[in-house]
Amino acid sequence: MPNSNFNTKFNYRSDSPQYLIDFLDHISVIKGRSDLTVKNYYCDLRLFLRYIKIKNDPSLSENDFSEITIADTPETYVKNVTLTDIMAFLHFTMDERQNHQKARARKAVSLRQFFKYLTDNKGWFEVSPAAKLELPSPKNALPKYLTIEQANQLLTECSDINNWVDARDYCMLTFFLNCGMRLSELVGISVNDYIRSTDPKTDVTYSFLKVLGKGNKERVIYLNNACVSAYEAYISLRPKVQGEKALFLSSRHKRISNRRVEQIIEEKLLKSGLAGYGFSVHKLRHTAATLMYQNGVDVRILKEVLGHENLNTTEIYTHITNNQIKQAMDLNPLSDIEAPKKDNKK
Repeated sequence: MPNSNFNTKFNYRSDSPQYLIDFLDHISVIKGRSDLTVKNYYCDLRLFLRYIKIKNDPSLSENDFSEITIADTPETYVKNVTLTDIMAFLHFTMDERQNHQKARARKAVSLRQFFKYLTDNKGWFEVSPAAKLELPSPKNALPKYLTIEQANQLLTECSDINNWVDARDYCMLTFFLNCGMRLSELVGISVNDYIRSTDPKTDVTYSFLKVLGKGNKERVIYLNNACVSAYEAYISLRPKVQGEKALFLSSRHKRISNRRVEQIIEEKLLKSGLAGYGFSVHKLRHTAATLMYQNGVDVRILKEVLGHENLNTTEIYTHITNNQIKQAMDLNPLSDIEAPKKDNKK
């Protein structure tokens, strides 16, 4: 069965036809996608089904679009969908709903996966109508990140440890900035996920964490000296709570929530004078990746550190350095001198 917490929070079953429920169950259980990803698929496909209901019954256009239910959307409406219909829907999201390229690209991915499932798993089509759907090309915005000076400033301002909460916050910051772990990975760490092991051949001791990454894939994150130091400082003060295995605890001595971690990072950024720059928990992950790459970590190693499935995802960090090199070249005071032109009078 799908994750019960997800169904409680978003309850996609209450207003979905059975074929959509089957698809969302498939990507949640079989594909192991996160709750947020499943919710995004649901929202995108709910919009699409509302659109094709109006296409098949124009009288519905008089209703409030957001009030159109999809649970009764006939299978025949979906089985008759063509690539032209899908393209028209994406134009609708651009013209009528002002979706930018990134939002339209996400909807296109949702539709491709949905129709692939209906083709491969239900046999509704010989060839998916979305098979040749081209994704809108979003602008390749460079990820925002803290400079090394800003990262040091953030850690320094938060290094005054007076109690276990201060130690916890500093440890979380250190993990984000050094390991580049995802928010869900950090929140999901349990006490027994921390392991120290000595290689008998080299006598070198390693410290690492086992975390659950995207797609419920377990991976290992090695900890450097800063992380080990922050961990040991926190674990020595962490309250001993009977039966609670979470490493990072809330003030109620339960596993800390994603939202509470986000709030803590926002508070620390404000305290450090770094609020208003667009920094967030995810930008700390970008910071770790960028600083590692800029200091010589090979992009293929960085891929493993970040837990990316595809190298293309990691290669965005190479663009940062290339952009910085260009900026450095442009700052050369000789950069605007134009080459002399041939004198045709001679």
